[in-house]
Amino acid sequence: MKFRPLHDRVLLKRVEEDKKTLGGIIIPDTAKEKPSQGEVIAVGPGGRDEDGKIVQMSVKVGDRVLFSKWSGTEVKVDGEDLLIVKESEILGVIEA
Repeated sequence: MKFRPLHDRVLLKRVEEDKKTLGGIIIPDTAKEKPSQGEVIAVGPGGRDEDGKIVQMSVKVGDRVLFSKWSGTEVKVDGEDLLIVKESEILGVIEA
């Protein structure tokens, strides 16, 4: 199934963070928080400004982004847990 977000929404797949701290301590699954990093799977066409013109999105498919902890709506697409967020809830793009 294909999914295309509307307006200024972005479909994300959460990216798991390391299971170890820098000091080598292994973090058990019960103590871990939900990841706040994700990979952009799909983007909408963009929001509209005051004149009704479409404003281009700042992220694109394949970008790795950082988003706020409680943002978005969790959905299941093709049996995969994904997250729909507004572009304004994305804090930034992680560049390699």
